Amino acid sequence: MTTSTVAFGAAPASHSLSRELNYRLDVVAFDVVDVVLSAGGWLFDRAMAGWKVSVLLPAPFDARPLQILGVRTRQWQADLVGAAGLAVGAEAFAADAGIRDAVLRALDHSLTEVTLWGDEWPRSVDRATTAVHHRLSAAARVFKRHALDAARISEPVGPLETLRSDQHAWLSV
Repeated sequence: MTTSTVAFGAAPASHSLSRELNYRLDVVAFDVVDVVLSAGGWLFDRAMAGWKVSVLLPAPFDARPLQILGVRTRQWQADLVGAAGLAVGAEAFAADAGIRDAVLRALDHSLTEVTLWGDEWPRSVDRATTAVHHRLSAAARVFKRHALDAARISEPVGPLETLRSDQHAWLSV
């Protein structure tokens, strides 16, 4: 029996490479409860899969429910460029022209995964997206329950979250 040994040199450390490999998901919403109820389990699963999830909200807001889900929070900003994923609630879309423009640009260029929740989307957005389901991990269900409790919401946590996406399939983590 003949064996071969192949030596692989260690790749040089590169800070720019590690930054490029990090997936970023920017989430824009009108309020904390809307985010947790509609997409809390999906956001938890994304964060646990290594995504850098940031929820952008108008001030003031209670960040605790979102911190329980393992996501960062910050105030709304007009610049939503550079994220691998963009998730937006219907109320935020309706409230801000800059957010509407960012969603429409992302849908037109398909470099950014677009995920939406809520009702009453314009026809152009509705046609570019489809209903998708995310099956929550067991941990996501537990953490979403704790986040809802922190927000003083008694809604049950189901096994699925239904969103809209331009990916036309199950939402992956």
